[in-house]
Formats: sequence, C-alpha cells, structure tokens
Amino acid sequence: MGSFIHRRDFLASTASISLLIRDGVVSAMPQAAAGAKAKRAVQISLVGGMSHIDSFDFKPELTKRHGQPLGSDSKPDVFFGQVGLLRKPDWEFKQRGKSGLWVSELFPHIAGVADALTVIRSMTADSANHTPALFVQNSGFQFNGYPALGSWLSYGLGSIADDLPAFVVLPDGRGEANGAASNWSSGFLPAQHQGVVFRGGDSPVRDLFPEKAIPPQEEKDARAFLEKLNATHLERSSNEADLAARIKSYELAAKMQLAVPVVADLSKETAKTKTMYGIDEPTTADCGKRCLLARRLLEKGVRFVQIYSGGPIAGSPRTSWDAHENVKENHGAEAVRIDKPIAALVADLKQRGMLDDTLVIFTTEFGRTPFTQSAGNVVGTGRDHNKYGFSCWLAGAGLKPGTAFGATDEIGWKAAEHPVAWYDFHATVLHLLGIDHEKLTYYHNGIKRRLTNVHGEVVKEVLA
Repeated sequence: MGSFIHRRDFLASTASISLLIRDGVVSAMPQAAAGAKAKRAVQISLVGGMSHIDSFDFKPELTKRHGQPLGSDSKPDVFFGQVGLLRKPDWEFKQRGKSGLWVSELFPHIAGVADALTVIRSMTADSANHTPALFVQNSGFQFNGYPALGSWLSYGLGSIADDLPAFVVLPDGRGEANGAASNWSSGFLPAQHQGVVFRGGDSPVRDLFPEKAIPPQEEKDARAFLEKLNATHLERSSNEADLAARIKSYELAAKMQLAVPVVADLSKETAKTKTMYGIDEPTTADCGKRCLLARRLLEKGVRFVQIYSGGPIAGSPRTSWDAHENVKENHGAEAVRIDKPIAALVADLKQRGMLDDTLVIFTTEFGRTPFTQSAGNVVGTGRDHNKYGFSCWLAGAGLKPGTAFGATDEIGWKAAEHPVAWYDFHATVLHLLGIDHEKLTYYHNGIKRRLTNVHGEVVKEVLA
C-alpha cells in the first residue's frame, strides 16, 4: 500500500479539519493570524449617503459661513450638479461621554455609547453614484461580480457554526438596496460563501420548510439516500467545484431547518431586552428585531452579519438616506428608525462580553455636501452626494474607543488629514479579524484577486 491514502481516510481527515476550523482551533487559510482581535463582525450599512456634517463631523466654521457661497474654483463632482450656498448642520453637536467625542442630536442614543466608538472622519469614495459606490463599499470594486467583504471572510476564516451560514444579510423591511443581491454576492469565490438573506416573519429563509410535514424516520432515510447519490454524482464529476458547492448548500439548508427557527425566535428574549432594542415601538421595531437577531446569530457562530438601513433609492418619500430634497426631514425620519436599536446592539454586546471579540462596523457609501443642492443664491434644504470626505465608525475588538481619526476641511467638504479609501478600510477590518489583506487571494482568470485589489494600507492609528 505504501503511501497510498484510502479515500475513506482522506474524507475523514477532511472532516476533522473542517471541525477544527469550525471550532476555531485552526484557520481556514494560512494567512489568518493567531492573534486576531475579532472573531466575528456585524456591519450596519446606511444606503443613500448619510450626511457626516449632520452627524459625526462637527464643523463650527460651516455654521459661521452659513448662507455664503462655496468660494472654490474646483467644480464639485456631484450627482445633480447644483451647487447652492453653504448650509449649517440641522442638528446640534455635543461632546459625549468621558471621551468628549462629537456626535450630533441626530443620533442621541448612539451618542450614549460614544465612548465605544472609533470614528474615521476622512473617508473617501471612488464614485458619487449610488450603485457603484455601494459596490465599492461592499466588494472594493465599482462593478458587480466581485465577492463581498462577508464572502471573503467566509472564504478566509471558514464558518464557526456548522448549522448556520457564515454570512447572513438582514435587508431593510421596506425593500432591498439598489443592486440587491449583487451587494452580497460571492462573485468568483465558491458559491457557499455568498450572503444568505434572512427576512422577518415565521419563515426567515425562503422555502425553509416543506409544504407538508414529513415523518422523522422517512426524512432521515431520504436524506441518507440523497447523501449517497450526491457522493456518487460528485465522484463521477471529478469533484467539480460548482456541484460541490451546491451539495454543501443543500446540506446546510437541511441543518438550517432546525437551527434557524431557534435562533430567529425572539420570544425567548426578556421584555427588558426587547424594550432596549425598541421592538415594542412601531418606528424602531423593524431595525430593532434585525439588530437583536444579529446578536443572536453572532452568538450562534455566524461569522459576518450585514444589516441594511434604507431600501430602494427611488420613491417619494425616499426610503433611504438620499437627502436631495430635505436633509432634516429625510435624515430625521431615517435616524429615528435605527438610532435606538444600533445603540442597544453595541451596549448589549458590551454587557455580554462579546464586544471584546466582535467588530461593529457602521458605514455609508459616501457623505453629503456642505453646500445645498439648489440653483443660484438660495440656501436650499437638501444636500447632494459627496465622495470627497465623509464619516464611518467602528467599535469593538482591537480598536481605540472614544476616538476620531482623520479630518475633512473646515467646512466638511473634502478629506484634509489622513484620507482613508475603502481599500484602507477593508484592509483594517481584515487585519482586526486576523487576516493580511495582501495574502487573502483567489486565483481567477489568470489573476490573484483580493478584496483590496492592488491597494490598501491598514489604518494603524485606530488600532489599540
């Protein structure tokens, strides 16, 4: 027999390695560092472009210059091309907590957890158009067909749980963001790494349960027979990758029939917890349920959960953060939906000791202009898209809490100190999860592809 390895022994070894990966004993890929600060992450994605100068980027000079012209020879790259007069923020800023971090009254509840936040105030985007900008935020590229951050994490770190997906998406109850499933696509990575959408209601995953009940023994026998057929088919197909991925997805779906109803059952939570997340209030119920579900998914071993705030860009009134017409009305309505639930999620993770090894990410595809979207000498009420400078924040494992990094200019238009591109942001997130962004690669069409393309530097200044 010599060096011959029996196929049964090989499969047993593979299964053992998979269990070790699931339990965190070894990493799915060699580039996952043993000293990773975070084991899991949750991202809140604000669709449409949140105004940084009305939320996390305090600009007193903008208030002083309210009603004045921009006074720049540069032609702004904005969506509608209307450059009105400068407009002060619509919400008062205050220094919060022991850290003194500036947060406006737009987010009074998130302001209450300011000491846990690490704000990056010098983000820049590649596009001032929603769909490509959202794609870059998620995948690092302006076009669809590239793997999302959650898919790269699933591929690079593997799954902690064996009965739930590694990457779960919780869309806004009002509809999916522009680009829909392209935002959580696995791209050219194996299909099992794509995001799995969980929705509200009794059946969070579509077609999770059969139409008619099946006797337990009958179902057990049927699945055993199906497993044999799949193994035979896969062997005859020389372990073809797409077929293997499909078999894995169906096997996971079978396990999810038991796991999903349990993890999605929020009735087991205390009344105090439900109140903290705002589940008993009509305005905050949708986001509150999704934030609480996110915590439960993270507890059960899901690697990456993505929560969307904002649905389709088009429509009246807008169901997103795209405040072209009126920032105060638009942002005021959107913020009240998510402020309490997100603050509760951060506080809940902290009180459970989970914030020590969980990364919370709060992003938007770009910011909004300090000048209004209006023609002539008019101080309008809306703001256009701003790719030149905006704010995102992180919280949790491996970060300096209660701090802000980078800065926009004195009116909040362009990043002026330490610009941070999405490549840098992604490199930093991967680093916190123990991955070297230059080594997390996948060979596709003759190129070693990676999330950060050929760019990206870890923002070391935000690390603890």
